Amino acid sequence: MRTRRSSRVNGQWSIVLFLLVSFIFLSCSTKSAKFQQYYAQGQALYEKNCSNCHQKNGKGLGLVYPPLASSDYFEKNFNASLCLMKYGKQGDIIVNGKSFNKFMPGVPSLTELEIAEIATYIKNSWGSQNGIVEINQVTSALNECGAK
Repeated sequence: MRTRRSSRVNGQWSIVLFLLVSFIFLSCSTKSAKFQQYYAQGQALYEKNCSNCHQKNGKGLGLVYPPLASSDYFEKNFNASLCLMKYGKQGDIIVNGKSFNKFMPGVPSLTELEIAEIATYIKNSWGSQNGIVEINQVTSALNECGAK
């Protein structure tokens, strides 16, 4: 009799454990689905709009175009970096201790969602894992910089 009861209790705990793990997995995969979408779209947009200068590996091109991989500028000046994507930049920029002075054209046709996707891709590529960039972060940054 004890064997049946213990088997039934173990079976019930197995079901509870299975349901708990399933719930956790589904909760996490819902959040990661958005991240995966942003990352995949960001990669495609990066390759189309950015990789010609910053290279597919994010390492830039010598002292002509700065790296985005492990870029101290991108991390310390994140909002300005979001603005650069849309509006471009003229003048000197210091990245990882090196000076770059090549005009960077912006891509005015990029939407806030597309900028968030590109930024998500950059922040999570080449050895970095820094999560998703939300559209409201981009909106805020673009409102700060305007069409300078």
